[in-house]
Amino acid sequence: MDEDLIRRLPKAEMHIHLEGSFEPELMFALADRNRVPLPYTSVDEVRRAYQFTDLQSFLNLYYAAAQALVTEQDFYDLTWAYLQRAHAQTVRHVEPFFDPQTHTARGVAFETVLAGITRALGDGARQLGISSRLVMCFLRDLPVDDAMRTLEQALPFRDRIVGVGLDSAEAGHPPADFAAVFERARGAGLRVVAHAGEEGPPEYIWQALDVLKVARIDHGVRCMEDPRLVDRLVADRVPLTVCPLSNVKLRVVTTMAEHPVKRMLDRRLCVTLNSDDPAYFGGYILDNYRAVAQTFALSRAELGTIARNAIQATFLDDAGKRALLGELDTVMAS
Repeated sequence: MDEDLIRRLPKAEMHIHLEGSFEPELMFALADRNRVPLPYTSVDEVRRAYQFTDLQSFLNLYYAAAQALVTEQDFYDLTWAYLQRAHAQTVRHVEPFFDPQTHTARGVAFETVLAGITRALGDGARQLGISSRLVMCFLRDLPVDDAMRTLEQALPFRDRIVGVGLDSAEAGHPPADFAAVFERARGAGLRVVAHAGEEGPPEYIWQALDVLKVARIDHGVRCMEDPRLVDRLVADRVPLTVCPLSNVKLRVVTTMAEHPVKRMLDRRLCVTLNSDDPAYFGGYILDNYRAVAQTFALSRAELGTIARNAIQATFLDDAGKRALLGELDTVMAS
């Protein structure tokens, strides 16, 4: 494993849930600041709860922890903590997800959530040199009407939100259910992505492509069960924001050695590596690169391809992409 190269690669991360970067230490600090009771008594107890059997068992803890996020400063602190970690791992660009419904359902104003996140992203650009584009996700296990209301709340802030996505419990909640919401978002000029093919079947990926008309598939690992789908993804160069450590932690695969990421690369799929919910899954983006590189003995060229795929898959403008690709070329040549 080329540790030096992995560290120096300029990275773009497009599958990171800000609420999923909520480390226990910060969780308790904010809960204390806001006088919010948590269902855990210590950081150690929270970490012991990180033994998940599936996606839903993780989501139960994820939503419980989110109760500690109340004020604009809380959302700033959450986002800033992630950005500092990302900066230390040579992340140059981020397109983080946030879930406003998780907070507005508790009485936290949409504007409060957005203001804290975007203020931190602005500081990240100025102080850390990390560019960003923010993606708002809809919770697919809530009614479609609730997603549409959330979209309408967001439209006045299109200057701060580049696109929308679809996340939360996938099983039994097909992308096609949200066709009207995504059509409205596209009509408003927003980019669209969706989680599909994590716990859900390959059919959900087809729906995300053909019904929601997404620019990227988040996860997408189950595409390998459908050769025709793989051909489509390769032909259209559809980026897949793969999160290997998350897939192991949530039992999508049993071990890293069973993960399809190497086969996906061999098929020339546009694979990118990301951390998903790193506070809960034991690894930020550098840890995901390391785990995949070590397990599958990836070559320097393969590592460079993953980093290049990610830069090209971002919602950056052409100048922003060229700058990052130039840095990548310099690193690969050194």
